[in-house]
Amino acid sequence: MNRINLICLGIRDMEKSLAFYKKIGFHTFEKENNPPIVFFDTEGSKLELYPIDKLAEDINEQNPPKLSAGGFCGITLACNFKTEEEVDAFLELVESSGGIIAKKAERVFWGGYSGYFQDPDGYYWEAAYGPQWEFDENNMLVIKEEEQ
Repeated sequence: MNRINLICLGIRDMEKSLAFYKKIGFHTFEKENNPPIVFFDTEGSKLELYPIDKLAEDINEQNPPKLSAGGFCGITLACNFKTEEEVDAFLELVESSGGIIAKKAERVFWGGYSGYFQDPDGYYWEAAYGPQWEFDENNMLVIKEEEQ
């Protein structure tokens, strides 16, 4: 087993989160504005939105994990791009769609160009470009052995 098929984000307001992710270009076949669960097709995996209280119950119905009151939960998600201009355009789209820019894109220590935003539930996403990056035929980032 060496894959991630699905990333589930526990969300507090389905309608708001669904609208946000659609505005920034995520694709779903979902037609309702406030469905019980949503799956987005992405290149290589799926992104799922599910009510956070239901997600906690799914983990352990008798003793669900305590929900965070906010702050950094220690995980980030990332969208990788092929140019710095794509990073900038995406972050502009995110901001105009209601996302919060946590760090404007800038040149970073590893030689790339990167910025961060928060979605409506406070999850942090990185938008990044690396001049050495390659992408496969499915637009998946290729990480070579010598780069690790």
